[in-house]
Amino acid sequence: MPLTHFDDQGKAHMVDVSDKAVTARIATAEGCVVMAPDTLALVMAGTSKKGDVLGIARVAGIMAAKRAADLIPLCHPLPITKVTLDLTADAALPGVRITATVKTAGQTGVEMEALTAVSVAALTVYDMLKAAEKSMRIEGIRITLKDGGKSGRYEVKL
Repeated sequence: MPLTHFDDQGKAHMVDVSDKAVTARIATAEGCVVMAPDTLALVMAGTSKKGDVLGIARVAGIMAAKRAADLIPLCHPLPITKVTLDLTADAALPGVRITATVKTAGQTGVEMEALTAVSVAALTVYDMLKAAEKSMRIEGIRITLKDGGKSGRYEVKL
């Protein structure tokens, strides 16, 4: 399958979506920040020196989804109709699980917006907690659902 962001001469270009139909689009992405149990305890107790880790990371992820086209050179700016971010403390990880869902009615999908939301939310969790632990790891960022448009539905079977 040819890569769509390159022309027939191999030069990068923005994909022309002008002939595509406007359809309802949705994408969900996930990722996590793995940390020591003591660091997670700060999140769960709400005693991080910088404040409400999960609340601030949620807002950062929402803001990031709206700015994906400013960060990713060939990403189309889209009229996003909904962004949700769920950040959950998980003692079994230990760490924070992050899920973002983005919706639009448009001519191209919102996968990049969902991935950007998860990435920036994870970076914000790291930033908020780095004074307590510098060895945290951001892992597993991926699309778990994409629907709408010509290519149809893609869903990770868990």
